[in-house]
Amino acid sequence: MEQCGRNDMKRKNAEDLTLVLQRFLRESGLETPLNQHRLVEMWPQVVGELVGKATDQIFIQNQTLVVRITSPVLKNEIAMQSTALVRELNRRVGANVIVDIKLI
Repeated sequence: MEQCGRNDMKRKNAEDLTLVLQRFLRESGLETPLNQHRLVEMWPQVVGELVGKATDQIFIQNQTLVVRITSPVLKNEIAMQSTALVRELNRRVGANVIVDIKLI
């Protein structure tokens, strides 16, 4: 009987760590909350520093990103760009986390 070296066993059982973690998060019910957290955290990066500083409250409810912006001018600007922002935020997270943005 031929013995397998350690390297042979590692190669046979090797699985991409990213895939293992994704599967674990999905099976544990943690994937969606993690993606939601990541999306909320990247809001200032996507909308820029000015809008980020004017953002008073932000959370996700029923696949809608709810955002309170203190400046009426910036609020109007975000409203006009909401479809593009939904796409960009989901793209950066790598999942369809939100379908809409609601400004309050």
